[in-house]
Amino acid sequence: MNRGLLNSLTDAERLLVAETERDELKRLDEDELLDLHQRIRRARTKYVKNYRRAASAAVAQTGGRGMSYPKNQRDRDKAELFESVLARVSREVAVVANRASMELRSERLEAARAAKSGAGAPTMRAVDQPKPEARTRARATKTTGGLKKDASTRATGARRQAKRDAR
Repeated sequence: MNRGLLNSLTDAERLLVAETERDELKRLDEDELLDLHQRIRRARTKYVKNYRRAASAAVAQTGGRGMSYPKNQRDRDKAELFESVLARVSREVAVVANRASMELRSERLEAARAAKSGAGAPTMRAVDQPKPEARTRARATKTTGGLKKDASTRATGARRQAKRDAR
């Protein structure tokens, strides 16, 4: 990475980048990796937003996008740095998630084999399972645009029916 760019980072940003070193990432579990991923994504979004805002404001002053391009190099470089760091963390999240998925799958297969052979814990059959409690109230009906509109539609239908009945 560019030494000048690393020197332009704040202490918090420098620590955030340092957390993405290979040895540091190996120590983290899945939840900690996801938290780190979210923090890095926020930092990247911040600098992308800063770059775009400054670039769009500079277009009017310099007369075009090409002329304003070199003026906002620092935010653009920071956004690129956080993008590459985010990719590194994303790869590690994928590895850890895949590992967890494989562990869960092997546990599930192990439990299924044990249940099939009869050696596992007894499973509840459908007839042995407790019945769900009866609902105390009716399900909410989906509305199309609010209570007033639905009431108006019902009233219109009732008036139409009353008119037919009066014939």
